[in-house]
Amino acid sequence: MGGGRAQVNKPHKTRFASKASRHAHKIDKVRSGKPESSHRAAVKGARAARIQQSKAIRDKKRAALLKEKWSSIGSSGAPRVIVLVGLSSSANVGSLAKDLLTFAEGCDGKLRSSTVASPTYKLRTTVLQAPYGDLTSCMELAKVADLLAFVLPANSLYSSDSSSPIDEFGSQCLSVFRAMGLPSTAVFIRDLPVDNKSRQELKKAATSFLSAELPEDCKFYLADTKDDLHKFMWLFKEQHLSSPHWRNQRPYVMSEQVCIKPDDNTGLCTLQVSGYLRAHNLSVNQLVHVSGAGDFQLSQIDVFKDPCPLNERKNSDVMETEDNGIQIVNTFVPDSSNQEPLLVENVPDPLAGEQTWPTEEDMEEANINNKQRKLVKRKLPRGTSEYQAAWIVDDTDDEDNDSDNDNQAGSGMVIDEQGHADQGSDGSDIDAVSHFTEKFDEETVGDTEMADEENLTKEQIEEEIKKIKEANAEDEEFPDEVETPLDVPAKKRFAKYRGLKSFRTSSWDPKESLPPDYARIFAFDNFTRTQKHVLAKITELDGGTKDCALVGSYVRLHVTNIPTDIASKLCHPSRRIPVVVSGLLQHESKMSVLHFSIKKHDSYEAPIKSKEPLIFNVGFRQFTARPLFSSDNINCNKHKMERFLHHGRFSVASVYAPICFPPFPLIVLKNRDGEQPAIAAVGSLKSVDPDRIILKKIVLTGYPQRVSKLKAIVRYMFHNPEDVKWFKETC
Repeated sequence: MGGGRAQVNKPHKTRFASKASRHAHKIDKVRSGKPESSHRAAVKGARAARIQQSKAIRDKKRAALLKEKWSSIGSSGAPRVIVLVGLSSSANVGSLAKDLLTFAEGCDGKLRSSTVASPTYKLRTTVLQAPYGDLTSCMELAKVADLLAFVLPANSLYSSDSSSPIDEFGSQCLSVFRAMGLPSTAVFIRDLPVDNKSRQELKKAATSFLSAELPEDCKFYLADTKDDLHKFMWLFKEQHLSSPHWRNQRPYVMSEQVCIKPDDNTGLCTLQVSGYLRAHNLSVNQLVHVSGAGDFQLSQIDVFKDPCPLNERKNSDVMETEDNGIQIVNTFVPDSSNQEPLLVENVPDPLAGEQTWPTEEDMEEANINNKQRKLVKRKLPRGTSEYQAAWIVDDTDDEDNDSDNDNQAGSGMVIDEQGHADQGSDGSDIDAVSHFTEKFDEETVGDTEMADEENLTKEQIEEEIKKIKEANAEDEEFPDEVETPLDVPAKKRFAKYRGLKSFRTSSWDPKESLPPDYARIFAFDNFTRTQKHVLAKITELDGGTKDCALVGSYVRLHVTNIPTDIASKLCHPSRRIPVVVSGLLQHESKMSVLHFSIKKHDSYEAPIKSKEPLIFNVGFRQFTARPLFSSDNINCNKHKMERFLHHGRFSVASVYAPICFPPFPLIVLKNRDGEQPAIAAVGSLKSVDPDRIILKKIVLTGYPQRVSKLKAIVRYMFHNPEDVKWFKETC
């Protein structure tokens, strides 16, 4: 209707565009030198680079996995260790160990060793038996196990005597193994019926019983006939074995032979431990830890020809042959300049605390500060020193609002329990709220109430206190409350304590009033950085062969300066577990303060008091210590001491012990008269820090009789009028 007019669109606004952009379509792209789509090409190149990087990482992981696989099952790797553990007293572990060794060796003759080589399966295996009822021996064997195999008799599945096929000792072992870190696990089911249907039903029943107690990748095997053992050996050969992380960080040798070479009239000897080296290369300059003996140096490492090879081959590198027919391939002797010293304690410098003479500028600055300090007049309690006055907070403190919130749960009288307490004071308590004492009158209400108490005898007071406690049993009891003693004045009993306005925000110097012996332990400027450097040295050690025995080789370690009585126990014929010699990382022989995150075990019901002697199992180490329990405050550098280890919650246990680099599992045992040690607690290594502040906190309590807006009558908080006046002045 409007005619034949063509549509005219609105033109683009190009008045703000540059001349180059307006004439870009006129320029030849080839002559300009710019690619057609530079941004698209850059994106495409970045994507290709990411794909190439991912492929390189994947190939590297695949190569490392293949190397680990061939080193573990090939002739260059150490034999795989199978530890058999009975879950009940009816499990016959000895017969299964004999069947496995006989079947793997392929002969029915007498077994010469617990390590056999099987040419059929191209696998070397070591089978060890965990003694039933000996928890400590079971723990030591589980530390070196590549496969932890639990033996379960089939008759325990349908026995009417018990509802579970695992007895008390079996469940205790499972709990400890889980806390230590489980390697690869398996379950052998023995004493099965003949028909196949019943066998499979019992296997399903065992799986349903134990699946909740064991990891998800745990495998269940029937282990009665030769066909069952044949199936297990083929699957075990191809299985990728996992092990705890703490064990993979250190080289170790599980003994095949142990002998003693005594020294001349010194009471010391050289312990010669022969076995396969595992996990990492071992340098002759490293320190080693002998389980049950301690830390020592090496005098020599002999590398032998493999006594249990898969394929017999002539070795042209043999140097000499010993009397027993074992051929020595190589010998390493320590270098005195590079050998790590056996240093346990630090030797403090008595002049380290001396100060240089101050300069004139320092003295002028100190005079100015003193003049400014004198201008501020504060009312202090009698006998207050300058150091104690620094603890008293003024009314203009910026943290009043924060401290008011903390006073309900964090204030109180505290003392440092790790030697950080002020031992040079005059015996008076310093409270952060002492400036509020001006608001009270000269005569307190407590003085009048104390007169009535003076007429009572000691027995009557104790009986009345007991009645009041029973009447207030429903009230909440604080763990820090302390009763004032009747026979000792309170100002003498609590002379070492000081008052804090806020447990969280009040300052406390960790280096304050330390005893001189505290300088004998070691501390780190940056523990995380030190651990990173130490682990990097182990990686460098694996790459080099100088003065190092290679992993997987059969070696003999000469451990020097071991007391003869300790070495004789390790070589005693009645010993049922092998001797384990583990290499120590740098600094791990030195003493420091270790802090463990610890939790009381569910099966242990007796109270565990702080500073009570306990047996600590940390990795390959075992030592006796008296831990100090404390709380773990995340947003505070001060931690409250706990007098007992309570059920259902984690605490921090601090001990003096050799340095260890986390992660490390912890098993705490408690000795019992005439019985095996009981599992008291489990946990892990948290940190190594000598400057961690642990404070012993108390709250003086009484029983309120009258309460008003500004005053209250509290009975039995003090039993002496002098204590009331003294605390009124200092608090």
